[in-house]
Amino acid sequence: MSVAPVKVRAVNSTDHLLALIRDIPDVADLLHSSFEFGIFRNEHGEAVRAASGASLEPIAGDWAGGTFFLCHDEDGRRPVIYASSEGQGGLIADDLKQALEIITGLAVWQDCLKFSGSGRLEAMEAAAVLLEKDRVSDEPAIVDHRAQVAAALSLDQMPMSELVARLRSAVMRTEPDHLVVTESGDEYESLFGEFVPTDNPGWR
Repeated sequence: MSVAPVKVRAVNSTDHLLALIRDIPDVADLLHSSFEFGIFRNEHGEAVRAASGASLEPIAGDWAGGTFFLCHDEDGRRPVIYASSEGQGGLIADDLKQALEIITGLAVWQDCLKFSGSGRLEAMEAAAVLLEKDRVSDEPAIVDHRAQVAAALSLDQMPMSELVARLRSAVMRTEPDHLVVTESGDEYESLFGEFVPTDNPGWR
């Protein structure tokens, strides 16, 4: 799929960025089909909130029933929290622009967390390289899709190592305020998985 060039002003707000996605159907389609960020599936399976008490606004969903939320912090910031359908959740970025840079630039971010050895940077970096190689092999067009979405939404494209570090930093800052909590008070588990890259037989 090719996205026609679009002239846009600088993206300065979450509202403007969401409006751009809604107003450019090809971009919305690419975000859903290549990066599992579907703005037309924004309902979570259960009512949740941030541990701080802040409200969570669902803005998109992934293919497996997970949901991306804007957290409305007291200082007016709107960091992005992700909650899976299997009970893991946490902070993934300080704002929507940074979240989309990770989601598109590091399309394997969820599996990168899964193989993080409970949050070890070196494990995440190794997993990211292996996962990206597999992803590009399976879907060569994702490289062009990444560039098209970045251009349309004025996203910064940066090295994978920086995206991994940003993602890890955000997830590390989940506690205490950005833990995902159900109405009954149950806390979601960490987004960091215990696996390491050597646990995957295909990477040995």
